[in-house]
Amino acid sequence: MQMEKLLLFLLLFFSILLSPAAYTPPDHFFINCGSDTNTNVSGYPNRTFIGDLIYPGPLSFTKQKSKVITNSQISDVLYQTARVFKQQSFYEFDIDTAGIYLVRFHFFNSTDVSTAVFYVSTARFSQLKNFTVPRSSTNDSNSPLIDEFLLNITQGKFSIYFTPHGSSFAFINALEVFLAPANFIPDKVPTPPNKSYSGILSHALQTIYRINVGGEKVTPDNDTLWRTWIPDDKFLYNSSMAKKSTPSSARPNYEKGNVTVYIAPAPVYKTAIEMNTNGSNYPDTSNVTWSFNVSKNSRHFVRVHFCNIVGKSVGSIIFNLYLNGNYSRKIDPHEIVGELGVPFCLDFVVDSDESGAMNISIGPSKDSLDTYTAFLNGVEIMEIMGESSVVIKPDKSTKTVFPVVGPVVGGLLVCVLAVGLFIVLKKRKRTSVKTSVWSLFSGHGGGSSDSKGTYRTINVSQVPNLNLSLIIPFTEIQSATKNFDEKLVIGRGGFGNVYRGILKNGLTVAVKRSQPGSGQGFDEFLTEIMILSKIRHRHLVSLIGYCDERFEMILVYEFMEKGTLRDHLYNTDLPFLSWKQRLEICIGAASGLNYLHKGSTGGIIHRDIKTTNILLDENFNAKVADFGLSKSAPLNETHVNTGIKGTFGYLDPEYFQTQQLTEKSDVYSFGVVLLEVLCARPVIISRDPQLPMEQVNLAEWGLLCHRKGLLDTIVDPSIKGEINLNSLRKFAETAEKCLQEDSVDRPSMGDVLWDLEYALQLQQTGLYREPHEDSTIEATSDLQMINVQRLPSHSLQIERDELLILGESITDESLPSASEVFSQLRINNAR
Repeated sequence: MQMEKLLLFLLLFFSILLSPAAYTPPDHFFINCGSDTNTNVSGYPNRTFIGDLIYPGPLSFTKQKSKVITNSQISDVLYQTARVFKQQSFYEFDIDTAGIYLVRFHFFNSTDVSTAVFYVSTARFSQLKNFTVPRSSTNDSNSPLIDEFLLNITQGKFSIYFTPHGSSFAFINALEVFLAPANFIPDKVPTPPNKSYSGILSHALQTIYRINVGGEKVTPDNDTLWRTWIPDDKFLYNSSMAKKSTPSSARPNYEKGNVTVYIAPAPVYKTAIEMNTNGSNYPDTSNVTWSFNVSKNSRHFVRVHFCNIVGKSVGSIIFNLYLNGNYSRKIDPHEIVGELGVPFCLDFVVDSDESGAMNISIGPSKDSLDTYTAFLNGVEIMEIMGESSVVIKPDKSTKTVFPVVGPVVGGLLVCVLAVGLFIVLKKRKRTSVKTSVWSLFSGHGGGSSDSKGTYRTINVSQVPNLNLSLIIPFTEIQSATKNFDEKLVIGRGGFGNVYRGILKNGLTVAVKRSQPGSGQGFDEFLTEIMILSKIRHRHLVSLIGYCDERFEMILVYEFMEKGTLRDHLYNTDLPFLSWKQRLEICIGAASGLNYLHKGSTGGIIHRDIKTTNILLDENFNAKVADFGLSKSAPLNETHVNTGIKGTFGYLDPEYFQTQQLTEKSDVYSFGVVLLEVLCARPVIISRDPQLPMEQVNLAEWGLLCHRKGLLDTIVDPSIKGEINLNSLRKFAETAEKCLQEDSVDRPSMGDVLWDLEYALQLQQTGLYREPHEDSTIEATSDLQMINVQRLPSHSLQIERDELLILGESITDESLPSASEVFSQLRINNAR
């Protein structure tokens, strides 16, 4: 331990000695596109955007078939002109100094260019080809859209291409291309939990978030590299756990830290969020969590900023940093920088999963000396564009490589570091041998307490106590997927790729394959098999079989022709679902969930209900899928104590706070699904700084609109004209009941199922009456009959549940559905 501390001190000392030379922000290239004048832009002190028509060089661009449009109604002079291209065109720069460049594209989506759809690319970074500016690129017609990339550019010619999509056109208002400080982005950083990522600089990085935690918006005129930092309020999951620290009046002490003023400006380090605790003892409470909406299944460069303006004395605070729930690191500011008010940052590469949410949390550590709290000053998230071709390998040391600037000092320190690291590595190697050998037995194949372990043979499944009749040989799965041909991939998730395949009996299936030999996801693999091998229901995806040989974990399901429910709601080219279709899909999913809760001995809690886990067959029948996180509810118990798992935005807040999982947790998630179906928008929108805070979270926004009587304003425009108002009212009431804060106030899934069936009947009949309502309107006796029968909604459900709970083999095929009950009541056009 002492040796490690000595090495850390030497590394920090070495980094200070070898700090880069002073950096002066360049004055090129700042281009005012489509202009013949120079523009001094507010927010860019001492910077002039030069018109592309008069740029003195070294710049060239496509003039043929391009034109200039002018809009004097725009208040900001920089965006009054734009260059428009009807064919692939370019701007070409002469780069005299190789390094990391900040490249910013400025677009103002005015009426003249609102229909533009195009692509931006460079010769080297083809990843940018997917960049488009659609009609809805900005929600505020008075605000520009600025997209920032970091590119490693070599000396010579550097071209940016603008390619119109089809018969559309491309446009650009302004361009920035300028050199960043030396060592601005490292090429190798840690990848949680214990790996490293090499080759960052071979990829383009797109800035997704730049957050000033605990502070106000930082505008370009207050930033050293003309960046914008937005407040963190809309990203906080539970704001009651956090409080803003008192802003520091002192300037951050950059001289003592591992960052310069160009890494982050002083306003970022002068504010922070800390835990809302008294700090007097080690608290048993939730962490402070920020959640960000990112691209699914992608890699991101994450930089977190710290400056201890919270502690009263040096060394008083030690806390934990958590990334995406699967990695934690102890943060000891005293060990890293040694003094209060000294800024530092840490870099990571973090993989996002199928949920598209990235969580960053801070929490207290019991190692803290006297103040049990935690703090955070800033966050930056940049997506690493394109497929990764870099090598990821175990990170066996914490060594850092610095450029040698003095042969004597550098050589001496390198020798000292090398000797010290050799000793540490040798010690760790002795320990790691046991760990690596043990992982062969316990990591993937289901371990054993026997010292010999349980090593998996080539063709024998080691998954215990499962239905062996479901085993499908690996060779057959290989043949069905044409050896896992990439052309047959129909989905990618946290577990692995999903392929379309055809078994030798001619059955079309979906094949979900984990990364071979990774050992990750074994618990989910086992849970899925155990649950789906015991239950059958027309609204639950059927398990055809599984493969557990050759270090493979493969699940084979029935093939769902129409994909996920979310695929048909938004960000899609697929035809819109009608309101009747949406109701029937929700009814089907609710039926499947109700069977999970009541149809198996003890009940099953799904724990990850969302629109991507509701699949549609060729006839748009809904089936609930993905049971890897599911839990069996113990008999005679009201809840399961378990760690937090699920998808942010759908997660039951009571479960999140108490870690007590109940069936009502699924009900809450299903309530979010109902709003997503109604509104056709993501459950979390956090990347749009123009979006009002109350609209970021769909559940909160939907409840707010419902209570204000503004429900019609959030309905998906594609179905707005076809919804019967009574059906809409019943549907919204059902969603609201599902989203109650206290689980005891939420209905059962059986009641939700009935209410949705009722909403469907109202859509078909156009009539609505409240239970207990006296007949004061014209209505048939049949309609009165349903009001009488609807009163005790639990009565029919009890009868149905008693049937369902008889055994795990019950399929629900022979039981009357709610729709059939309505049919027996003969309500006008009820089905």
